[in-house]
Amino acid sequence: MESIILQHDMEEELGFAQGYYSKRTAHLLKVHTDQGIVGIGEVFGAGSFAFANQAILNHVIKPLVIGRNPLDIGVIWHDIYNAVRDHGQKGLPICCLSGVDIALWDILGKATSLPLYQLLGGMAREQFVAYGYGMMFRKRADLPAIYEEEVARIVEMGFTAAKMKIGLGVQKDQELAAAVRRGAGDGFKLMADANHAYTVGEASQLGRLLRDLDYYWFEEPIMPEDYDGYRSVRDAVPGINIAGGEAEWTRFGHRELLSRRCVDILQPEVASTGGISEFMRILSMAHAFGTPVMPHVWGSDVLIAVDMHLVSVIPDLPGGLCQFEPMLEYDTTTNLFHERLLQEPLNIQTQVKEQGGRVGPPQGPGIGIELNEDFVQRYRVA
Repeated sequence: MESIILQHDMEEELGFAQGYYSKRTAHLLKVHTDQGIVGIGEVFGAGSFAFANQAILNHVIKPLVIGRNPLDIGVIWHDIYNAVRDHGQKGLPICCLSGVDIALWDILGKATSLPLYQLLGGMAREQFVAYGYGMMFRKRADLPAIYEEEVARIVEMGFTAAKMKIGLGVQKDQELAAAVRRGAGDGFKLMADANHAYTVGEASQLGRLLRDLDYYWFEEPIMPEDYDGYRSVRDAVPGINIAGGEAEWTRFGHRELLSRRCVDILQPEVASTGGISEFMRILSMAHAFGTPVMPHVWGSDVLIAVDMHLVSVIPDLPGGLCQFEPMLEYDTTTNLFHERLLQEPLNIQTQVKEQGGRVGPPQGPGIGIELNEDFVQRYRVA
């Protein structure tokens, strides 16, 4: 098992409600088999967290995996989870487990010559909407104008939906949200992500402002530990979807969000919540509660490819002619780990432009990707 951390300096420092960053990080994983098959995975956690995760992988999880049959995916998952349970039922150990699980599913696909979407039950849809993620904080006074121009570029690129960052205070966020609505125009699907920046009262006030601007969802309005607060915000702001779940781990955490009716849309992050195996368990549980799933994704094109498969296999809920449709999250800000990391790029932006804002998953076995090893060696830092 090989942990690979990639990093590059960014052209411009970007921020969100919890801070600013100036480097891009991708933490990839290779699981080698004695048959010559190599599974590729990705671990959630940027910056210094990637190095902490690497230590957990090398010293805790790797000894539990070496010598195992890689096709025993479920058994391996539970063995690792049971081993780390007393030391981390959430957080970094589960992120590491997620990366291993993703790589094992890639091995299974390559061993059977089947794409991931086939292993998971087949496509519910061959194409789906990709939404353009952008509008991040800059340390500039003209941020509303920057947001307005950026969303207009996303519209021009062919996207039919977009997501922005908020969390600078209710008044400032209202200015930003209004600027993005102006730049996008009426009828364009918009979402706002606060990264748990607000109290219940502030979130409720801001949610009403976003609703009046016809935003589709309000993401992570309050701290993820406050399940009752989530329900309070949801009850206080009918008419806009409350979304959350990226900062939750495993079926046990998502069970709380679902059973307490915290969210209208659940957003598990496959690279942190327990991998593909756990994502599928969470998906089934969410549908039992009648709650749609919209995967969160923040990572390299490895993780984008995984999520393309996941979005393609999510069943229609509840089923009908005019149906809720899951979307793929895609970061449109400058990122070398998009389009240059893989031997055959995913070409998300080309697909979006040519297919009316829609994309489809890779068709090769497993995840359907191979790394550009020259690129990996150039940007590898650990």
